[in-house]
Amino acid sequence: MTTGRDFWSERIRSVQKEAEAEQEAAIEQERASQQELAAEKSDAEILAELDLPDPETLKAGDDFSAFMGKAVPERIRRKALRKLWGTNATLANLDGLVDYGEDFTDSANVIEGMQTAYQVGKGMLAHVAKQAEEAEIAALLEDEDTYDAAEEDGTEPELALSSNEAVEPVNSEAAPTELPKRRMRFRVEQPQERVGG
Repeated sequence: MTTGRDFWSERIRSVQKEAEAEQEAAIEQERASQQELAAEKSDAEILAELDLPDPETLKAGDDFSAFMGKAVPERIRRKALRKLWGTNATLANLDGLVDYGEDFTDSANVIEGMQTAYQVGKGMLAHVAKQAEEAEIAALLEDEDTYDAAEEDGTEPELALSSNEAVEPVNSEAAPTELPKRRMRFRVEQPQERVGG
């Protein structure tokens, strides 16, 4: 018997939700049509229809709440808020001590078509390895230039290599060598029992 009541209660709820959705859609459609009409009218005409003063004539202490109504177009609301912020000394003159007073997002610095060297799960390793390889090649080329210059002068070139280092030709097309993978090994030692007491 409870299943019948559950069905009808769910049915009533669904009908109510449909009616609310239709009502919200009608309100949204009416709001959209009002915004289209407001876009065609000038600010002075809209302010006269809504019986609102010009936001530019308002001063400190005036009531700006009338501009926050749903019937007021967004452009007039923004103009009123700009005037409010200009008339309020606390909002107009930030002293730099406001924690969240500035835009800390990077949206201002985003360049169209920007690419990054960061790879998910790998980080910047490939980019850093490439830069290190280029620096190594540049250093080797610089050493070769000093060696050639020393040979032309007839002097003995000084090599800045230790006894265990060897110069290997660098192939820029070769893939960077990977370190061998190692496994961690754990050894658990059992405590020895004492004999005797």
